[in-house]
Amino acid sequence: METTVAPPKKYNISVEATLEVIGGKWKCVILCHLTHGKKRTSDFKRLMPSITQKMLTQQLRELEDDGIVNRIVYNQVPPKVEYELTPYGDSLRPILDSLCNWGERHIIKEYGSKAAVLEDNGLNNLDD
Repeated sequence: METTVAPPKKYNISVEATLEVIGGKWKCVILCHLTHGKKRTSDFKRLMPSITQKMLTQQLRELEDDGIVNRIVYNQVPPKVEYELTPYGDSLRPILDSLCNWGERHIIKEYGSKAAVLEDNGLNNLDD
C-alpha cells in the first residue's frame, strides 16, 4: 500500500509562517511571559485573567507541538506542571522584545503614558 505525502505548504511571504506559529490573540502574550522564566498554569491565569482555561490549554499545546514551549511534569503529589521556552522558542526573544517596544511607543503616542493603560503587574516599567 503506497502512502502519498502532501506537498509542502506554500506561503506568499515568510511572515505567514511566523504568524502561523505565534499568531492570534494569546500566543505572543504567553511567550512574552515565558521570557521572564518558567510559569505554571496558575501563573498564566493570574497574569492573563481574561483567558479561559480551555484557550490557555489549547494555546500551550499548540506551542508545545511546534517546539516553542516545553511542558515539564514533576512526579509529585499534587501534580506540578511548568512551562518554559525551548531553545528554539527562545530564538523568538528579539521578535517579542521588538513587539513589546513598539507597543510601548504606540501606547505613549495614543494615550500619552504607559501608566494610563498598562497593568502594574511587575512586568511593565511604568516610570516612563
